[in-house]
Amino acid sequence: MSQLTHRRLSPHILNRLIDEAPRDTLTLTDDHRRSLTARFRAVASTDHRRLDAWMVERAGQPYDTFRWSPATARRVIGNAALRRSRHDPTLTRFDAVALEVSDQLLRAVAGYSRPGSLASWLAQSSPSVVGLVSAEAANWATQLGEAAQGLEHAWSVAASDAYYDVARARTTLRGRRDLIIPRGLSRVLLRVRAGAPGKSAGPGLRADLTIDALAEPTGLAASRVIGLWPEAGVVLSVDGTMEDLRAGARDLVRTAAAFQRYRLAKAA
Repeated sequence: MSQLTHRRLSPHILNRLIDEAPRDTLTLTDDHRRSLTARFRAVASTDHRRLDAWMVERAGQPYDTFRWSPATARRVIGNAALRRSRHDPTLTRFDAVALEVSDQLLRAVAGYSRPGSLASWLAQSSPSVVGLVSAEAANWATQLGEAAQGLEHAWSVAASDAYYDVARARTTLRGRRDLIIPRGLSRVLLRVRAGAPGKSAGPGLRADLTIDALAEPTGLAASRVIGLWPEAGVVLSVDGTMEDLRAGARDLVRTAAAFQRYRLAKAA
C-alpha cells in the first residue's frame, strides 16, 4: 500500500528522511513505458496536453493560461541564484539574484530570448515589477538555501525540471524537482512549494516521482521524493516503490482523462 510520511519541518527530520530512504533501486523498463504510452493514447486528444503534479492535485481541472508574474518567476530565478551562489560563495543570495536578473535582461537585449520567455517578459516589465521579482526570488532562494544548509549530505540544485514526452500520445509530463541528493546508486529529490499542502499533496508527489523516473534515460527511480512547505513548516515524502510508481502513472492517466472531459464540456 502506498505510504505518505508527514512530519514537521526541521533539519533533523530532513536528514532522517534522507538517511532512511530505501536502499533498493527500481527501474522503469521499456515495457513500462510502452504500457504507459498505450494508456495515454487511449485518452484521445486533438491538441498537445501538458500534465504535472499540480494538475494531478486538481483532478485534471484546467487552470488559467500561464502568465509570467513575480510569483511564477521567483522559482526559476531563485533556484538559478542559489546554484550561482554555490559556485561563488562570496555572493550573497541578493547579489546572486541581481546577477541572474541582469543575465536575463542581457539575454533579451542581445536578442537571444524567445517571445513569451522569462527574459523577454522581464525586459518588457517596469522597474517596480523587476524589483518585486527580485524580492520574491531572493525570498525563494533563502528558503531553499536554509533547508539545504541543514543537510548532512551532498546536494545540488536541479538544473531543470524533469520532462518526458509520451511517444505518439500528444502528451508532455513535467515533474518538479529543486534539490538532488545522491544516495548510493539512486537519489533523493526535494521539492519546495509555497503555502500549505492540501489533501491531494501525496498524489502530486507520486506524480513527480514517476515523471522523474520516466525522464531518466535509464529509468532509474529516485529512492524517495520529499516535499517541503516552508511557510507551513510541513514536510511530506513518498518512497520510490513500484507501487508508488504505478500509482503515479495511474494518477497521470486519470488526470489526462479528466482534463479531456473538462475540455469537451467547455466546448459543448
